[in-house]
Amino acid sequence: MIRLVVGTAFVLAASLAVAQQQHPQPYAGLERRAVKALSDEQIADLRAGRGMGLALAAELNGYAGPLHVLELADALALTGEQRHRTHELYEAMKREAVPLGERLIVQESDLEAAFATRTMTVERLARLTAAIGETQAALRAAHLKYHLAQDDLLTAEQRARYAALRGYTGGAPAHGHDPQRHGGPRH
Repeated sequence: MIRLVVGTAFVLAASLAVAQQQHPQPYAGLERRAVKALSDEQIADLRAGRGMGLALAAELNGYAGPLHVLELADALALTGEQRHRTHELYEAMKREAVPLGERLIVQESDLEAAFATRTMTVERLARLTAAIGETQAALRAAHLKYHLAQDDLLTAEQRARYAALRGYTGGAPAHGHDPQRHGGPRH
């Protein structure tokens, strides 16, 4: 009888372990986050104005970002004027992105608070998520537009060198200047 109880307990414990492996708990621990929908790293990135991959459509298609151009300034042989203007672009991007990031953190906190206090309604949900969506779109557009502006400051050779330095195999797609796509002359 004892063997049967021990054997059954062992089988149950093994079954429970297998069930837990088959049904992982991917959100375990996230309930302790300050803002449940955002990691600490995401919050820090939003507060610092970092891109968080929001400009990959530009970056991976040959439109360099100001921060990365500054990081590679020597390797790209930037002129003094290019460095100065790139630094201005980077600072302008931060001035625009940081307040949007702060707004997004507050909006995500408000959404979470409504769920945490069980005061969420369908109407409030629609309003809060629409506001979050607008902020996310504005933040992404801000990052992308500075990639466009940066592109106008680089020569074709610098753009190709940037792509190689960043490890984009095959190089960035060639693209000429199209005034309809984004304004300003190439330098």
